[in-house]
Amino acid sequence: MAAAAARGCPPAGSGDRSLAELLLEFSRAQYRAKDGGGVAAAKVERIERRCLELFGRDYRYSVIPNVHGEVCAHYPRHIVLLERDAGASRDSYESTVQVGKLQDLINRSKMARCRGRFVCPVILYKGKHICRSATLAGWGELYGRTGYNYIFSGGCDDAWADAEDISEEDSAFRNADSQLFDKVRGHDIKLLRYLSVRYICDLMVENKKVKFGLNVTSSEKVDKAQRYADFTLLSIPYPGCEFFKDYKDRDYTAEGLIFNWKQDYVDAPLNIPVSLTQSLNIDWSEYQSWDLVQQTQNYLKLLISIINSDDDSGLLVHCISGWDRTPLFISLLRLSLWADGLIHASLEPSEILYLTVAYDWFLFGHMLVDRLSKGEEIFFFCFNFLKHITSEEFSALKSQRRKSLPPGFTLEEICMLKQKDRGSTTSLSSDFSLGMESSPGAAGSFTYEAVELMPAGAQAQAAWRKSCASSPQAVLWSRAQQSEDRLPSTGMVEVKSSSSSSSTHSDNFLRIGSSPLEVPRSRLVSASDRESRLEEVRSAFLASYSRTIGLKAVPPSPSGAIGGLLEQFVRGVGLRGSSTL
Repeated sequence: MAAAAARGCPPAGSGDRSLAELLLEFSRAQYRAKDGGGVAAAKVERIERRCLELFGRDYRYSVIPNVHGEVCAHYPRHIVLLERDAGASRDSYESTVQVGKLQDLINRSKMARCRGRFVCPVILYKGKHICRSATLAGWGELYGRTGYNYIFSGGCDDAWADAEDISEEDSAFRNADSQLFDKVRGHDIKLLRYLSVRYICDLMVENKKVKFGLNVTSSEKVDKAQRYADFTLLSIPYPGCEFFKDYKDRDYTAEGLIFNWKQDYVDAPLNIPVSLTQSLNIDWSEYQSWDLVQQTQNYLKLLISIINSDDDSGLLVHCISGWDRTPLFISLLRLSLWADGLIHASLEPSEILYLTVAYDWFLFGHMLVDRLSKGEEIFFFCFNFLKHITSEEFSALKSQRRKSLPPGFTLEEICMLKQKDRGSTTSLSSDFSLGMESSPGAAGSFTYEAVELMPAGAQAQAAWRKSCASSPQAVLWSRAQQSEDRLPSTGMVEVKSSSSSSSTHSDNFLRIGSSPLEVPRSRLVSASDRESRLEEVRSAFLASYSRTIGLKAVPPSPSGAIGGLLEQFVRGVGLRGSSTL
């Protein structure tokens, strides 16, 4: 185990070329740490160095060594524990996890989960760990992981671990079974608690994975002894990667594609505590009627809402084996928070794309070779889906802004300041005063001006709303959570508008200073910036994917028209993949 400053690692390549090399390697050979990477060692080492260099741009971190797969056979050979923002003061968000104790807990708990894919922190956000894993292992894997491992996997979606020769319910083995689960799952619970994980989001459409009539995995939501009762369990069933063959067969069109919830093996209903759904304005009772786009959007909104809560609790996301649906949502979370400027703030679009493809998908064991051979293109879906989450409703900044509103006003009303009053240091009207001062503690090249809005009663608020309704300006206001009777100037955020003669709407530019409650390196962005950043990532992915892997054309329609997305490649991107058209 080694603490890594991570600043001396040379990059493996640059831009599109290094991403193309990664995709080619990903599509040709299966990565496994226990096999020395399963592909050319030099290529894997180059990918690993690049990931460490990209993590080191924004974070201090330590590494848990897994060079020969001794910790987990299909986790990265260098498992990264993000500790704090690089260069941040000790007053900023920082993980309390110590890598030595974490490694000990991992070694004790890894048998608790399918294929030994233990709870692993992968994203650090506001001091909270966002983690990934497989689901809980069943009886058969715990007793016979060594001789029968992978017998029943067959490379299927989220392939399960070993089949159980004897079910958990068999009374002859009940006592020994209970003692084993108490011990192994007890270590798993200790690991979760050490990582401060409170929320566990289970993407399985089953309560337990069944093969040949036997339960081959379990899950927290059906643990008979209720060992996980102290955690907030969310059952958010999401189709496995077999379903994404339908996505490919429909010409890579997710709109209108609805999962068949009436299949015999689907027995896990959606179950979310009401307290986590009240602010989302989503009718969760309709989830079985959602198409793939709406379902993915709503689940992502839920995850963002959870990690944006006021507590310090972390989040675990898992499916069955944790290498299809799990990286889908981990990758979307990483990219969405990056697009808001909240994590990996210094990375360019091509760099965050490389990092999430290499670390979240490749090094965590996604079976791209197998999935491509079966047309189960969940990997492609993930990055093409970015076009559906560009709006502010998916932004983690949205809820933060709403928490900072002065009493009696909505965000939209705060954003409607008069053009003639913008920049005034004396007044907004007779009922408001505007105080502005430069920041004495601004970090780097950032500066900011603090805005104090002091309403003088309901009548004044109503008059202000009426007066500014005809002249909306995109001015965003935020504050640290301090005294309610006076809004402090330190650490405030202001977005200024650039005027345009051709439109009444303006582009937003953020200027932010530092305070003990902020991560200095974070770079908040406007809604328009978020959209452009995600579109850059998507475009870069489509271009590299087209050059390397390519899309498989579906059978031609009677009209002979090529598929919509393939046509987009040819006409929009201007590239042809090696296996397309």
